[in-house]
Amino acid sequence: MQDGVELTPADEPRLIVEPGLSARLASIAEPVLESLGYRLVRVRISGSDGCTVQIMAEKPDGTMLIEDCEVASRALSPVLDASDPVDRAYRLELSSPGIDRPLVRRSDFTRYANNVTKIEMNVAAHGRKRFRGMLLGVEGDCARIVRDDAKPDEPAEVLLPIEDMAEAKLVLTDALITEALRRGKQAEYESETAQNDNDAFASNDTPAGRPRRRKNFQRASASDRAQHEGE
Repeated sequence: MQDGVELTPADEPRLIVEPGLSARLASIAEPVLESLGYRLVRVRISGSDGCTVQIMAEKPDGTMLIEDCEVASRALSPVLDASDPVDRAYRLELSSPGIDRPLVRRSDFTRYANNVTKIEMNVAAHGRKRFRGMLLGVEGDCARIVRDDAKPDEPAEVLLPIEDMAEAKLVLTDALITEALRRGKQAEYESETAQNDNDAFASNDTPAGRPRRRKNFQRASASDRAQHEGE
């Protein structure tokens, strides 16, 4: 992962998208998220707990706090209720992409270079559909990886067209966890600093000595999701 946080356009298109009903849900959710300043990462429908619709989202800088998930959930719930895209009761889950996140935009393959990734292709490349190796970044419209499972007679370094991918995601490693924790703490610090600045400004209108409550910020993860019961 590269040092520093790269800001990318909020309207950068996803190159790896979901099929079927998930695509329909994505088309409904994406403009709502964009209006709030978030970017859609992925929509997935599963049979857990009857039916679960999981929507991953993030800010353009790659962060997503629990408070952000709650804001997105409150905005999406009435829109999904009105459009009624799912023909049975379901649970809506809003989450951050998580540490071992999906890669869906060109900038993702740049931002998370130098991490191990797993890729599954819709269209075979170099005689296979599944790849695993160190992500080196992008070249044109392709991701460059060094395979860690290449046989002696196979090329270790390959270029894979991003738009031909069915799925790409980071592999959980110690290095990735360490970097994710560092970024999470930085995001929490920046959010808390902004909140404290607002509190200091507001304190001009409050009696001196009145105790103030400090707000704790937590980074959203796959287990920290804003949930909504859809009917």
